[in-house]
Amino acid sequence: MGNCCKTFAREENREENPMISSPMGSEGNRSGRTSRYSDAQAITTPLPTHARNIENKREQAQDDFRGYYPGFVDSEYELIAAGWPSWMVKDAGEAFKGWVPRKEQSFLKLAIIGEGAYSIVYRALDLEQGKIVALKKIKFKNLKPKTIRFMAREIAILRRLDHPNIIKLEGLVAAEDSCHFYLVLEHMEYDLVGLASLRGLKFREPQVKRFMKQLFSGLDYCHRQGILHRDLKGANLLLDTNGNLKIADFGLANFYDPQQGCPLTNQVVTLWYRPPELLLGATCYGAAVDLWSAGCILAELYVGRPIFRGRTEVDQLHRIFKLCGSPPEDYLSLLQLPPSNIFNRQKPFRRCVAEIFKDLPAPALALIETLLSLDPSARQSATDALNSEYFLTEPLPCKAKEVPE
Repeated sequence: MGNCCKTFAREENREENPMISSPMGSEGNRSGRTSRYSDAQAITTPLPTHARNIENKREQAQDDFRGYYPGFVDSEYELIAAGWPSWMVKDAGEAFKGWVPRKEQSFLKLAIIGEGAYSIVYRALDLEQGKIVALKKIKFKNLKPKTIRFMAREIAILRRLDHPNIIKLEGLVAAEDSCHFYLVLEHMEYDLVGLASLRGLKFREPQVKRFMKQLFSGLDYCHRQGILHRDLKGANLLLDTNGNLKIADFGLANFYDPQQGCPLTNQVVTLWYRPPELLLGATCYGAAVDLWSAGCILAELYVGRPIFRGRTEVDQLHRIFKLCGSPPEDYLSLLQLPPSNIFNRQKPFRRCVAEIFKDLPAPALALIETLLSLDPSARQSATDALNSEYFLTEPLPCKAKEVPE
């Protein structure tokens, strides 16, 4: 940590070190011969009285500091001394190591550009850097350890990710006397939903391919890093004026290991983009949940509206089965899902994706068919999507200058 203080640990009392001889040295030193302790003598010569007084005051200040923040370990004292709030350090210190918090006064808020259940995003001017940034204010309903660790996970994930199609975390704002906390993020002019809603605007296929290629590139990187986004939707895909897309809002993201299969919550992903296995209660899942959401986004860009607009979880499942067909009888057992009586075995739905999207180009339809598979394993991977015929056939993804201004 660049501005981090020194470790708060008492130094050894040099005068009591049995390995150090007197300042005059051994008999050999007086005769001009070099002693094996000569370097140590030069370093550990007793401090003058005034220097010892300064050292004692420093140690007393450290003791007072520890007394003011009891119950912390040395590494946590370093973070507090660097400016991190003690209420964050105790439960989320690992997320801040190596960074120094920025001050809220160094930013000028210009406008609110987004708001969610847990955060507010401002367009702001970084007064120190002289550039526009996005300030994401985290809403703390309480300061319970679970709440703080939830916030720290997003920070840890963003710090790990470094890719041109993933939003960049540029800094953090925090203060001991405030419950406010901000993420400083790079600023993007649009989100995909907002851009698509502009009057008279309809994306051409090369533009759709550009957006989707960037989305799959970012997803592929995330999954290789062992990270699931778990909330992909148009509002979380940000764009600049050159048509560069970045995946944003990692508030629901989490680490995962496909080899371990640790249980995860199924209360993730916005309803319209949530895959059927999560709606049915799956807790063991992987990258396929993000690929389902990507398939919904791809189809939405072609038809101009979300394809599954359910009002409830049951209604959402009904809409999915109506388009993608009813699952086979062993679906629940194969995916290790809890029992459910939601299926109507008397009148099963037939899959009709090809009929509904018959006007789409064949490569686009083929990719949508893959991504909207009820079987998560059949959705393949982001790498497979990037290598699919969809991105290799004409028209190819457009260049930056060919996106809507």
